[in-house]
Amino acid sequence: MIDINLIRNDPELVKENIKKKFQDQKLPLVDEAKMLDEEVRKIKVELDSLRENRNALSKQIGLLMRDKKVDEANDIKVKVAQINDRIPELETKQAEDETKLKAIMMQIPNIIDKSVPIGKDDSENVEVQRFGEAKVPDFEIPYHADIIAKFNGLDKDSAGRTSGNGFYYLIGDIARLHEAMIAYGRDYMINQGFTYAIPPFMIRSDVVNGVMSFAEMEAMMYKIEGEDLYLIGTSEHSMIGRFKGQIIKEEELPITMTSYSPCFRKEGGAHGLEERGLYRVHQFEKQEMIVICKPEDSMNWYEKMWKYTVEVFRNLNIPVRQLECCSGDLADLKVKSCDIEAWSPRQQKFFEVGSCSNLSDAQARRLGIRIKGDKNNYLAHTLNNTVLASPRAIIAFVENNYNKDGTITIPEVLRPYMGGKDKLTPNVK
Repeated sequence: MIDINLIRNDPELVKENIKKKFQDQKLPLVDEAKMLDEEVRKIKVELDSLRENRNALSKQIGLLMRDKKVDEANDIKVKVAQINDRIPELETKQAEDETKLKAIMMQIPNIIDKSVPIGKDDSENVEVQRFGEAKVPDFEIPYHADIIAKFNGLDKDSAGRTSGNGFYYLIGDIARLHEAMIAYGRDYMINQGFTYAIPPFMIRSDVVNGVMSFAEMEAMMYKIEGEDLYLIGTSEHSMIGRFKGQIIKEEELPITMTSYSPCFRKEGGAHGLEERGLYRVHQFEKQEMIVICKPEDSMNWYEKMWKYTVEVFRNLNIPVRQLECCSGDLADLKVKSCDIEAWSPRQQKFFEVGSCSNLSDAQARRLGIRIKGDKNNYLAHTLNNTVLASPRAIIAFVENNYNKDGTITIPEVLRPYMGGKDKLTPNVK
């Protein structure tokens, strides 16, 4: 949610930003917000005047009654009664207009950073740089589900019976590999100075509305029937929500945390679910990182954060690239975002395994996360980034570490988490 002062002082800037995001249908919202804001402020001025007048008249009544001027006092009481009738009417109108204004402001996208490339959708995202050599071996790389099947590592049929399409069982060495990668991502971030946390896996609607746009919520979140609770789609939601309504001392910043959670997503719409494999599913697990910092530090943290993910994947022998998200692909609260994509030697292309985002003060404004400064309190900046999400990381891992004889090489950083194994050998011919 943007600062209302932008609507008051530079509505054309807000409209131009909406156009850059190819959301022209939202352009009328700017004028609606400006009109409602003016009405709210006008009512406030009138209410302040009425209350001030009422206090002055009440003092007059006291003085007149003291001087036994009862008729004059009664005349003024009539005026006070009229004011008392008017104030609740205005207060009701003020509350209604403020509610309408907030609803509109929640739909107006954040002002994107000047460095963001302009484009309509993810097809116009821009590759920035690559890390590691994207090789195609001289032998065939099977589909990831077929590789995992050789290890008796995946059971989607049973998951279909217990839970439906979009769920899975990971078994044996593959399940252990999954946990090893998550644990390695956790320990890597702890070694970078981040504090480890396991957050709630359900959050209330006021937190959901604070951390994401309505469109994202509708597309992603599962609601618990009969309760004001949603299953989280990423631990960023509950991690940022932890600071809702808090005033943070400057000396406590930056707050840097890494969190583990299962994640639950509808994965509806055009993308759909993957029938055989693990690329798009309803449930996965993720190691996440979040930063809360001063506004002037947020872009520096953004650059640090996505590089952490690159190093994690390179240490797993997975080539990756950084892809700058264009304006039309940015969610409404984000000012800048990039995807980290892993190389698929089977498909000979990159695919998304993580996303790093700077949301400036949008989440902090919605949730009331402020910093206590020397003179005034001000809004914090919030950022989030994927360390590693499985099973997508498993897909990238098994393809890039697959050998011609069907074995999977375990990189050195994972061996302590895999009982010292340096290789996985298929148990199905």
